[in-house]
Amino acid sequence: MFRTRTSLSGFIVSEPALTTTERSDARLYVRVGQEHFHRGEGGSFTPLEPTFHDLIVFGRTAERAAEHLAKGDRFIAEGRIRRFTRVGSDGVQTDTEEFIATRIGQDVARTSYTVERARRTRQEPSATPEEMATQPAPPTLTA
Repeated sequence: MFRTRTSLSGFIVSEPALTTTERSDARLYVRVGQEHFHRGEGGSFTPLEPTFHDLIVFGRTAERAAEHLAKGDRFIAEGRIRRFTRVGSDGVQTDTEEFIATRIGQDVARTSYTVERARRTRQEPSATPEEMATQPAPPTLTA
């Protein structure tokens, strides 16, 4: 069975703001935009006005996201939507929501970037080249 989560893709509108919670946990806040399109007859797409939302990340993920994400970046996030009522300074209550991301990263379909990996140690072959040459080849699957 596949584990699925709510996802959000879009673009970062504000500079990421890394702060800490009352319990000294890292908290990252960004304002994000999401593009919308209307699909017309014949398969054409008409751009609609984007919508804007609050995105929050906590803990080590927040710290890493603050290092790697910037205003204008395209992203994909996994998490959940938190709905709540906010009371403004004028006393008016407003129903609002924010996306709490547990995972977030660059959208590889829309972003060019370089990945730096830790240096891997070279593994010694378990057999010599001569021994490997005499072993039968693995079976080939055909469709």
